Amino acid sequence: MNLKVRLSLMNFLELAVWGAYLTSMGRYLSNIGMSTEIGYFYSLQGVVSIFMPAIIGIIADRWIQAQKLLGFCHLLAGLFMLLLAWYGYKEGQNASFSTTFIIYGLSVAFYMPTLSLSNSVAYNGLALAGLDIVKDFPPIRVFGTVGFICTMWFVDIFDYQANQMQFVVSGILGFVLFLYSFTLPACHTAPKGETKSLSDAFGLKAFSLFKQKRMAIFFVFSMLLGVSLQITNSFANPYISSFGSMTEYANTFGVQHANILISLSQISETFCILLIPFFMKRYGIKNVMLIAMFAWVLRFGLFGTGNPGYGVWMLALSMIVYGVAFDFFNISGSMFVEQNTTHDIRSSAQGVFFLMTNGIGATFGTIAAQNIINHFTQGKIIDGQFYTVGNWQACWFIFAGYALVVALLFAIMFRTKKKE
Repeated sequence: MNLKVRLSLMNFLELAVWGAYLTSMGRYLSNIGMSTEIGYFYSLQGVVSIFMPAIIGIIADRWIQAQKLLGFCHLLAGLFMLLLAWYGYKEGQNASFSTTFIIYGLSVAFYMPTLSLSNSVAYNGLALAGLDIVKDFPPIRVFGTVGFICTMWFVDIFDYQANQMQFVVSGILGFVLFLYSFTLPACHTAPKGETKSLSDAFGLKAFSLFKQKRMAIFFVFSMLLGVSLQITNSFANPYISSFGSMTEYANTFGVQHANILISLSQISETFCILLIPFFMKRYGIKNVMLIAMFAWVLRFGLFGTGNPGYGVWMLALSMIVYGVAFDFFNISGSMFVEQNTTHDIRSSAQGVFFLMTNGIGATFGTIAAQNIINHFTQGKIIDGQFYTVGNWQACWFIFAGYALVVALLFAIMFRTKKKE
């Protein structure tokens, strides 16, 4: 099978696993009485990203081939995801927060490192084949987004958004990727017997990048922008579904099929990813990241002004803008790290980038967002259905204001080399 096809299938499965529950889990948690704790579940992804990707990256650099480690991580993540589904089915509305939280945490602890691991596997395969990463990786990454969209639609169409079956879908796909990972191109580890310092053995050399002012500023702003990454994934579905409490919106397409409406974000991604090589070479990393930052301002602002009725076009436009906001930042940033680090610390450096964005940044972002939402909204049961209602608009405008401040500071402080 052609290398690009093999790597494309890997990316398809990688993000299909995540797409099964990422945008709909908040709806499920609301239905079992945990609406005020949604942010804590999503922040778990950030917490484990603080240490797990770096640890797994070090193991991949030093001891276990990355493609095999990718498979074992998916096996464990899938097992815990199926356990979570079984527990949710068994307990229903009586599910304990602590038990649900722990099982979910164990699953994402092994899943989150695979996002950077799969990048390393793809980069390695392309490099061994003599292909251009900047040119050839984005089309491969597109298939990851396609996989994410497919499972979002699957969960929506089969009415799994509000129940534990979304976790079953994720777990099964994780097992498939576990098996498939052993067919991927081998990633070499360091030669046996090679003398390493303690710093090298634990991958700490990657943190020396903070000694470079430009890289330090890049990582700090990666963290600040990372605050925004999981907010809409956490709360978009409960927000759009909350319009079901209003008679004029209850039967609109957006309320009935929130996941499909949200999937416009991922459809936008498939096109935006393909634009990245052009924008990176034409405008450079700083301008590409600035575009992403201002796109986050629009993303949140349009959420605050839209609705599933006459204002559905604003929600749709917000979804379209997401492709620019997420991918121009996440993928371009990953490429920037790849091009500005030496081969011996690249997996670890990707782990550091992931730590700053999906780790520290996303953790603080989702917890802060949950507190803001808890302040402006409250849960209510209307006609037998649970809704989170209140001043959602204030929440989205606060998030938009934060993104605007970060964008302006980045424009002032970050400097790049002329060729970038």
